[in-house]
Amino acid sequence: MKQILKIITVFSFLISTLIIYINPEVNANEKDQWQKIKERGELRVGLSADYAPYEFEHNVNGKSKYAGIDIDIAKKIAKDNHLKLKIVNMQFDSLLGAIQTGKIDIIISGMTPTPERLKEVDFSKPYMTVDQKMIIKKSETDRFKTIEDFANKKIGVQKQTQQEKIAQTEIDNAQIQSLTRVPEVIMSLKSGKVNGMVIEGPVAEAYLKQNKDLTFANDVKFNEGRKETAIALPKNSPILMEKLNTSIKDVKNNNLLEDYKASAADAMQKDDGNFFTKYGDFFLKGIKNTILISIVGVVLGAVFGALIALLKLSQIKILRWISSAYIEFLRGTPLLVQVFLVYFGTTAVLGLDISALICGMIALVINCSAYIAEIIRAGINAVDKGQTEAARSLGLTYGQTMKSVILPQAVKNILPALGNEFVTVIKESSIVSVIGVSEIMFNTQVVQGASFDPFTPLIVAAILYFILTFTLSRVMYFFEGRLKVSD
Repeated sequence: MKQILKIITVFSFLISTLIIYINPEVNANEKDQWQKIKERGELRVGLSADYAPYEFEHNVNGKSKYAGIDIDIAKKIAKDNHLKLKIVNMQFDSLLGAIQTGKIDIIISGMTPTPERLKEVDFSKPYMTVDQKMIIKKSETDRFKTIEDFANKKIGVQKQTQQEKIAQTEIDNAQIQSLTRVPEVIMSLKSGKVNGMVIEGPVAEAYLKQNKDLTFANDVKFNEGRKETAIALPKNSPILMEKLNTSIKDVKNNNLLEDYKASAADAMQKDDGNFFTKYGDFFLKGIKNTILISIVGVVLGAVFGALIALLKLSQIKILRWISSAYIEFLRGTPLLVQVFLVYFGTTAVLGLDISALICGMIALVINCSAYIAEIIRAGINAVDKGQTEAARSLGLTYGQTMKSVILPQAVKNILPALGNEFVTVIKESSIVSVIGVSEIMFNTQVVQGASFDPFTPLIVAAILYFILTFTLSRVMYFFEGRLKVSD
């Protein structure tokens, strides 16, 4: 009976969450999105800033700034409507979920209107038209000339893009490798994991300038190779649609797109100095946020975990049942899912506009609390039962026994496992990069996009993670050694 109740509770939670996620309109305000933007006085634009020359980050006088064609369009829309501009940088395949749950107002990220996307969002009039290209390694130019040469071959694309659709429909029996970000696909191509990559012409040109071993497969032509990019916005927002189309019309009438392209090209060439002088600040910011997220996750996770562990050891059945259900659900679901539930759920369900950093911390605290609860419970159970019996026989209450007798002894058993959890959290904190938290891995991806170097930033990130985890391990060994002195 107890197990059945647990299953019912977990499934009820999942079903209610899915209903809200699939139908965010249930809790959404019916008024036009434009009214919400005007009340806030701020336009939140979602994009994936690893897609030069459309959008990317670069270092200007020691400060990180966004640049690119889409950034300039976003600035114009905000200026035309007397709004502050807020750029929300996150992974491309998370953008539609973010707009549906109210985390962002519009998407300007080189997005193509497709029948599938039109079911979820509306699109403005197109602001740019580009052609899709195939790029290959220079050493294989004699091997891959026409589109027929790529039949049955491995093709790299960015996930959930027009390029993915083209590769699936126009290349015979292609083995599609869909990755989240363009630098990852570039790295797959350079390392020989894929034979070719379908990519937009302007983006391809930017990468080819920095990667001399890659080139265009000039004779490859796609039937659906011409792509129109437009701005995505929430459904049923005619006033917002009109405002966006007015700005786009002005861009076209005054030929501002050519100015934006020139500005993007200039920003791509502005960074001077070596790799570390140009991008060192990105990594430093990533280290700070990684350490902050990890400390908050473990410290608050330990506090809540201790409470949950005590509930699970309680004599009251309902408390044991609640704590068990909590632990089993969180340990039985991926951290990535929990991050998305917190990030999108806080807005869609609770109506709260919480930053990505805070959402990432909340998700890690919740996740850590379940694992730390089991660590603490095991540590408490490892203390000889005679200690509890002796304390109770001396007249101590259950709470006094736990506080003064059991927990001090349990700390020795808990500390090694708690240290391992801290090390794990430092590494797993990279998962919050999917919602735009600028920790080490997120900023590594930013540097990949800004430098057009998909490999070197990963080496730097690996070294930084190793330094953090190795240092923490040494500190934990020191404290363990001090505790063993009493033995």
